Amino acid sequence: MMNGDKIILNTDLQQTISAEQAWHYKIVPFETSIETDSFYTLDSLNTLDLINELEMVLGKTIVLETIDEAILNRALNKYYRRAGEGSVTLTVDDDYDEFFVSKLISEAKALGSSDIHIEIYDEKARIRLRIDGGLVEKHKLNKEEYNGLISVIKLKSGLDIAERRKPQDGRYSHETEDESFDLRVAIIPTLRGEKVVMRILSNDKGSLLLDDLGFSEKELKDYRSNVYKHNGIVLISGPTGSGKTTTLYATLQELNKEDVNIMTVEDPVEYTLDGINQVQVKEDIGLTFSEVLRSFLRHDPNIIMLGEIRDETTAEIAVRLALTGHIVLSTIHTNSAWEITTRLVDMGIPSFLVSSTLNMAVSQRLVRTLCPKCKKESAQPIELPSYFKATPPEKHFVPVGCDSCYHTGYKGRKAIYEVIPIDRELSALIKEEKNTVEAETKLNDKGIRSLSNSAYELFITGVTSYEEVYPIIASNF
Repeated sequence: MMNGDKIILNTDLQQTISAEQAWHYKIVPFETSIETDSFYTLDSLNTLDLINELEMVLGKTIVLETIDEAILNRALNKYYRRAGEGSVTLTVDDDYDEFFVSKLISEAKALGSSDIHIEIYDEKARIRLRIDGGLVEKHKLNKEEYNGLISVIKLKSGLDIAERRKPQDGRYSHETEDESFDLRVAIIPTLRGEKVVMRILSNDKGSLLLDDLGFSEKELKDYRSNVYKHNGIVLISGPTGSGKTTTLYATLQELNKEDVNIMTVEDPVEYTLDGINQVQVKEDIGLTFSEVLRSFLRHDPNIIMLGEIRDETTAEIAVRLALTGHIVLSTIHTNSAWEITTRLVDMGIPSFLVSSTLNMAVSQRLVRTLCPKCKKESAQPIELPSYFKATPPEKHFVPVGCDSCYHTGYKGRKAIYEVIPIDRELSALIKEEKNTVEAETKLNDKGIRSLSNSAYELFITGVTSYEEVYPIIASNF
């Protein structure tokens, strides 16, 4: 449907053809029925040949109407994002800035992106999406278009449009006929203007299953046996973006029963789960992690999930909750699972309390997997670090890059875990504050698979590349 100099498509019309077909044939649909599809196209094309080819491809009678090239290109850019494309020049008019933001968010969600980066420089502005852990540039904007876009995001996020000198944080609710989810919005002033990062907070609860996360059979058995205990602490470590929160939510989903009272304190609440009492931290009004945790005891909880143990105060409260008959689930920042024990001691928790309350220490990472469509075998030998006791493989796979993986060579990610159930022997090591070397020897004797070994296994089986696993191998020795 034409509206002045714009083409407006509803979802049904847009799905008449794929983005690849739209760009290949330079067509945009404006009407469809059981027997006939009607498209706008360019008057410079041979419409008779185009009709014949489209009728063969689509199996319908085809009607073409020619329009101006600028209008057609605007519609193609707006409605049909091309997979694998490095960047597209877009026109963001004042009267549909809001529509553009909505389409951008829907596109990012459809591509499995976790974050949307909107940034400005001297001569241009660009939009990048974080896909499978890496940033991919998807769109370019004129500098004049950028300010209108930022204003729409600020308004939708409840932020001050006039404030451009200070960082601001907000929340954006994205709702369409097909989906509904929130985004966490962070804005920071840079040298050339404001940079925006929008974190997609997925509400997809159907995928939150422990069996699907990547645990080995033994790791999953050890994990379940400890989270089902009646008291104690389960801590998960890993860097930002390693999937810790997803693991916690999958655990809560499984533990969520009618006879159990589960309460969480988070910043932010990333998934909403029915049957679980979730509290959002609001530091500006004094609703801190420690304040919420202190009040939890008056609400008769069985299981408490704390978004992160950040300091000595939250660590002390977590230990106190565990000692008084609660299961406490949380995250903490360390390089390995065993370092969780030393980190708690460093925070001021006596080692005898750590040894008596910690049920399990878990460390995890997300490893990018090679794109199955373009990865290639390499016979070039690799040299493993001297401290990593393993035999280099005779051959391995390397990334190449294609349209399917946005020319990164990687598509999808796989979680790897190091799961340490704290038994009597390990509890004694914690209490005596034994060093990491002694602990690693004991862990090897118990058959605990390290993150390094899990990552290396993905490499030698062709799932990922050596470049991807090397940082994990190097940082866990």
